[in-house]
Amino acid sequence: MWGVLVNRFKQGFRTLSYPKEIPAFPQRFRGRPVVTGPAVDMGKCLFNADAEVTYSRDHRMAVSRQEDLVLKDHEVKLAAALNDKARRIFGRSLKLREVCAGSCGGCDAEIQAMGNVVFDLSRFGIQFVASPRHADGLMITGPVTKNMELALKKTYEAMPHPKIVIAVGACALRGGPFEGGREVHNGVDGLIPVDLYIPGCPPHPLTILDGLLRLLDKMEKGV
Repeated sequence: MWGVLVNRFKQGFRTLSYPKEIPAFPQRFRGRPVVTGPAVDMGKCLFNADAEVTYSRDHRMAVSRQEDLVLKDHEVKLAAALNDKARRIFGRSLKLREVCAGSCGGCDAEIQAMGNVVFDLSRFGIQFVASPRHADGLMITGPVTKNMELALKKTYEAMPHPKIVIAVGACALRGGPFEGGREVHNGVDGLIPVDLYIPGCPPHPLTILDGLLRLLDKMEKGV
């Protein structure tokens, strides 16, 4: 125990002062796609090196509507804040239940990382809970396999009203690399209503956090 305390003292303050401070992303980081020709659907992007898509260093990609995932020019319609009533309810404390609906685990690992000392999600009043009956929002990863469809719907139904739904990652948005497969849905749309779409394969923790803060209207104007 003493060794742990000594190491923490040596490391110093490590929590990122987001959104005031934006970190220097590693060279391999691929952010929001750059439109250089035809429209680009962020929901279908797998953010790989072989794709014929140019990626920027901008981590801001979360949107409120499915149609806003399609970039036609240099302007992107980032996620809008909830209505006044919802912000009053969820603004100070947002409890989330996460469901892995057939993901590879990549998006889930990034979501888990949001709870570490660097990102410290709980300082914004956002926490994960074990039961959907205690949750305000549902966060979903994976393309929704046929075996997980009923479990996902039951989780959604068990949540009290009002509630929000957040689709995280390419699989939850459009099916990802499994799109068109016989045993999966092409994402969450069509099964339950979605309030926030977060692209990425997987999305960076700050991409997820940015979307959540915009939804709760906790971002400074112009950011």
